[in-house]
Amino acid sequence: MRMFGRPRGFLGRLGGIIMARTNEECGSWVIKLLDIGPSESVLEVGFGPGVIIQRLSNLAGHVAGIDPSQEILQQARVRNAEAIGNGRVDLRHGSVQTLPFDNNTFDKAIAINSMQVWPDAGAGLREILRVMKSDGRIALGFTPYSGQRSEGLTETVIAAGFTDARTLQKDKDFCALAIRP
Repeated sequence: MRMFGRPRGFLGRLGGIIMARTNEECGSWVIKLLDIGPSESVLEVGFGPGVIIQRLSNLAGHVAGIDPSQEILQQARVRNAEAIGNGRVDLRHGSVQTLPFDNNTFDKAIAINSMQVWPDAGAGLREILRVMKSDGRIALGFTPYSGQRSEGLTETVIAAGFTDARTLQKDKDFCALAIRP
């Protein structure tokens, strides 16, 4: 947990470096699945060292992110300094269970290797649902390193209030996609 789940201290900084490499391919695939447009706003939950935020900022009109780790927040801010400076990216310290964003803010939401460490996955998904616009799309991507199982994932997403949930597989990675009604 100190290295990857809720990174802290030296191990957390090292974990950020590792996450930047191990999550990048899965994140790129999941971003393509979301088909993000230039006028859309996107939320990333558990943005880690900011590699996916960086890719999102080249596609979306506005990107926001939340992460529970101060160490990781600093890495992501350094990596995304230019986009933060011009107002296209907003990165915050916090929890998925209490997102500091207004209702109906985001067109898309993404989380890569994140949901498995949330204190309560259902509560986190309901909070994401709250900040998403109607017909918004969520994508939850996982690599084999996450420890997350694909079984029961779509049921968890539907129980939180999303619709049209399905799971896709690419090599050893998988992704749950769903729509906010």
